[in-house]
Amino acid sequence: MDYSDYIPDYSDYNYTNEDNFTPHEEPVFHHKSNCLEEAICLSLLVTSVVIFLLGFCGNGLVIWICGFKMKKTVNTTWYLSLAISDFVFCSILPFNITYTVMEEWIFGRFMCKFTSIIMFLNMFSSIFLLVIISVDRCISVMFPVWAQNQRTIKKASIVVAVAWFLAMTLSIPSMIFRDVDSHMGKTICFNKYTLSQHSHMLVAVIRFLVGFIGPFIIIIICYSIIILKLCTNRMTKSTKPFKVMTALVAAFFMCWLPYHTFILLELKHQDYDHSLLNTGIRVGTCLAAANSFLNPVLYVFMGNDFKRTFKSSMLSRMENAMVEEDHTISRFLSRSSSMDGRGSTRI
Repeated sequence: MDYSDYIPDYSDYNYTNEDNFTPHEEPVFHHKSNCLEEAICLSLLVTSVVIFLLGFCGNGLVIWICGFKMKKTVNTTWYLSLAISDFVFCSILPFNITYTVMEEWIFGRFMCKFTSIIMFLNMFSSIFLLVIISVDRCISVMFPVWAQNQRTIKKASIVVAVAWFLAMTLSIPSMIFRDVDSHMGKTICFNKYTLSQHSHMLVAVIRFLVGFIGPFIIIIICYSIIILKLCTNRMTKSTKPFKVMTALVAAFFMCWLPYHTFILLELKHQDYDHSLLNTGIRVGTCLAAANSFLNPVLYVFMGNDFKRTFKSSMLSRMENAMVEEDHTISRFLSRSSSMDGRGSTRI
């Protein structure tokens, strides 16, 4: 369950550039996993299994509804792409759950690199898509007439393709640095920063800036503008949009801040207790993974009245939620367009 430089047995071995490391051809002892006997490891393991089940099923339902049951729109394009990203990530989780339990990598070098690439691809693609959704909503509120004319499925698909391309590009370091070796009687999948002494710092800082700070600032700005606009709009009487937006920003912040915090602390690992870093990165990566099942909850289910959940099926709820948002945006754009039309007539 890791996007990170974390390996189950946290040691200096994971921090070095590996210049002085000589793998053991004959293990000194046979490794025995202790994860199921440790409270923290067991708790994170159970949490990861829950994240896998909820994320796999939740995102699978979103993919089915958006891809096969609903008319294709700009909004369903965003939701479908986000769900695919989170679904692919959840599909890879069993490999890392197994790694956590055994504390030994048994899937070979290719899968070590592949699972890491998929995880960072999910991290960047989902974050970029959250930014795209935020910007799209902001533009629809600030420039309704322009948005009504320019928001097309084709353009949305192009934007999604660009986001996935950037995410794949930023995932390349996982292919370069991820490796498998034997150490202390066990096989591990780890990051081997050998290109230069600054490789580790460069990768961590870029991921922090591009994968957290930059997107978080953009999301905050977009939703601040939306909230201000809604506050001055006499047509808006419900407080539901404010609650949803607050939940979105809070979830993004809480899921990703711990992960990036401990990854940056790891750059100065000699100044901190290794067990603290180990626990921090484990918890941080688990919270980051939780974002994969929170996305469908926040973007789909939260848009509906909770009391009606028991009166209709789960699939109907999801479809109604997204149809409702499309209709809401369409009504807002239509009213704003007519108001602008009346304004121009007066002039």
